[in-house]
Amino acid sequence: MKENRVKAVLDNLEEMGLSQMLITDPLSIFYLTGRMIQPLERFYGLYLSRTGRHKIFINQLETVPEDLGVEKVRFFDTDPYLDLVAAAVDSKEPLGVDKNMAARFLLPLLHDKAAPDFVNASLALDRARAVKDPQEQVLMRRASQINDQALDALKAHIHAGVREIELAERLKQIYRELGADGVSFPPLVAFGANAASGHHWPDETALKSGDCVLLDVGCTYEGYCSDMTRTYFYESVTPRQRAVYDIVRRANEEAEAAVRPGVPLKELDDIARTIITQAGFGPNFTHRLGHFIGLEDHDFGDVSAAATEAAVPGNVFSVEPGIYLDGAFGVRIEDLVLVTEEGCEVLNRLPKELEVIG
Repeated sequence: MKENRVKAVLDNLEEMGLSQMLITDPLSIFYLTGRMIQPLERFYGLYLSRTGRHKIFINQLETVPEDLGVEKVRFFDTDPYLDLVAAAVDSKEPLGVDKNMAARFLLPLLHDKAAPDFVNASLALDRARAVKDPQEQVLMRRASQINDQALDALKAHIHAGVREIELAERLKQIYRELGADGVSFPPLVAFGANAASGHHWPDETALKSGDCVLLDVGCTYEGYCSDMTRTYFYESVTPRQRAVYDIVRRANEEAEAAVRPGVPLKELDDIARTIITQAGFGPNFTHRLGHFIGLEDHDFGDVSAAATEAAVPGNVFSVEPGIYLDGAFGVRIEDLVLVTEEGCEVLNRLPKELEVIG
């Protein structure tokens, strides 16, 4: 067990007035134990209690190390495993559950009144996972370093006639060559007018002179995600394309310059949005400034006008303003930032100067 992370979750539960929680999200269990299991349709759960009577429920099919650091409750497919869970739960206290708990497990526990009340306690986990500890920060840096290297290598494969889907597949191969586990999301590759869609899935579109090339890509390293966007131009760039690129880059860099502990996350969104709006492209910035990231590409937490939290040391989130001009082109520039004690560390080092390839 990762005791510092378990303590953070228990402290958050205490603030919520809860003494126990049942966690069934495999990523969150990995976060707390260091052991990744994909249970498919089978039950898999970690019970945490402020009394310290933690238990992990694991099907006999799975192999786990003896020194997992928590009492293991093993069961076969035909065993009444939810009865084992109910027996571990304090039946006199409300039970926190996570937002991903499947109804096929939750409803029987509700029906059998395993606890007097069931509470969505996901925030206890979400808030813990939002603050990366030193070990996680090392992995996040490495994931972004690989992402930088991979995108830099991919540029050599940008040429006339290459199809979006070809670049996406080539990038996956580059990730493997660089030691990544895989992709944190399917690569987004968009040429020309396709880049006017914020999330264009690569297709058979072939690159031609004058196209923009928007690449929104990410890999995983030891379970942790990276995410970055760069926009290039092939063979030529028009004055309008250059002007839009410069606006987006300024919005990206000024928002990043404002990141520090205590800054309201909505203020970062406002900085970037004001720059784009004052340039006349407000309606063309169609999404939030950023999202939190870690074990998932989109972890809980965002950087938007609706964000209510302030940045704290250990947060990692994206800063990704964009301008999308329907039928013409789009530009997005995205980095990940790690909030430090005094400011922030930009995890992506790939240059952001406008680049014409070819």
